[in-house]
Amino acid sequence: MTLKYRFNLKDIKLEDFKVYLLAMFKSILPKKKIKNLKDLEEFIQKKSAWVSQVTLYGYLKTRMGTKYVLHFDNEKFLGSINTAKWNIYYVSLQDLTFYTFSFLNLVNNYQEVGQAKIIYKSILDQEKINGMPIDVIDKAINEFDQRYENINWKKYCKDLPFNKSALALYEWAPVAQELKNLDRKIVLNSMILKWDNIKEEFEKLISF
Repeated sequence: MTLKYRFNLKDIKLEDFKVYLLAMFKSILPKKKIKNLKDLEEFIQKKSAWVSQVTLYGYLKTRMGTKYVLHFDNEKFLGSINTAKWNIYYVSLQDLTFYTFSFLNLVNNYQEVGQAKIIYKSILDQEKINGMPIDVIDKAINEFDQRYENINWKKYCKDLPFNKSALALYEWAPVAQELKNLDRKIVLNSMILKWDNIKEEFEKLISF
C-alpha cells in the first residue's frame, strides 16, 4: 500500500506515544458520562485510538525489548508502523461503534442505529487533519458499509464484538510472520482484554 502521509518521528513522540505512555494515568481521571451522541462520538474515537495504539506499541516493545527505541531511526520501519496504526485504528472504530449502538439497541431499545454511520464517518473526516491516508479512509468506509448492512443489532454486542480489530492487530503489526505465528494467542488476547475494560466502562457511563 502506498501512503500519501509521510510518517514523522516527532509525531510518534508527541502524539502517538503520548497515548501509550500516559495510559497508566487515565484511570485516575474523572470519567465523563455519555449523555448524548456527541459524547458517544468522543468516547468511540478516544477509546478506539487508545486500544489500537496501546496494543500495537505494547506488542512491538515486547517483541523488540531494549532495542525498541533504536528501530525508530529506520524510516522504512516507521512507515510500516504508520500503515499498521491506521489500519488497526479504523477497524477498532468500527468494532466499538457497532458495539455501542448494538448495546443501546438491545438494552435501551435505542432505534436510531443509523447514527452509527454518521458518527463513524465524522470521526474519519476529522482524522484527515491528523494524516490518515485517503485510501485507508475510503477502504474503511466501504468495509463499514458492508458490515452495517449485515449486522444484527440485537446480537452484535453479545457475539465476539471485537474479534475483527484483534485480528487486524495480528495482521498489521510489523513483526516477522514466523514470530507472529508464535504470538497469535497472546496478541489476540491482549486486545480483547483491553476491550473488556472499555465495555465495562461504557456500560457504567452510558446515560441516554
